[in-house]
Amino acid sequence: MLIIKDGIEIVLHGRGGQGAKSAGQIIAETALMAGKQIQAFPEYGPERAGAPTKSFVRISDRKIRTYAPITEPDIVMVIDPTLLDAIDITEGLTKESILIINSGEPAEELRKKIKEFEGKIYSVDATSISLGLLGKNLPNMPILGALVKVTDFITIKDLEKSVKDHFLSKIGEQNVNKNIDGIRKAYEEVTQ
Repeated sequence: MLIIKDGIEIVLHGRGGQGAKSAGQIIAETALMAGKQIQAFPEYGPERAGAPTKSFVRISDRKIRTYAPITEPDIVMVIDPTLLDAIDITEGLTKESILIINSGEPAEELRKKIKEFEGKIYSVDATSISLGLLGKNLPNMPILGALVKVTDFITIKDLEKSVKDHFLSKIGEQNVNKNIDGIRKAYEEVTQ
């Protein structure tokens, strides 16, 4: 389990329309509720649905004084597994880093594909969870359940509150509850 000390940096890789930006915002808002200093910002390439995107999150006990992109993340979250073959998701990672991948493949199979990475790899099928609960491929919220399970800088209770606060007026109570169910399911199903 990753323990937050002075700070933590997270990079989320997704594709346009999958909610990497929203997932980053939810992580930051949840950490803010726990009294942490935060930053969350996206980076876009060609602005079109389906194009690779990145979202960055910094969390610290101290004031954050940089606005530079994150180049040596503690955690990388891959929302779209097709990006494993499209970009270098391990850039800047060390053997202490954590990689959380939305995939139906077990973590040990993913390790065979990502041989150069020596850190911890976790797998959760956030796509199947999302399709089963929402009927749509929106894996950004379920994968947050995996993040909570493998780290300790935010709690599932605080994450659920952030999701409610952020989305209730946008998508309604029924869809918020389905997203929370997805977070809980991913929390239970993530494997290393």
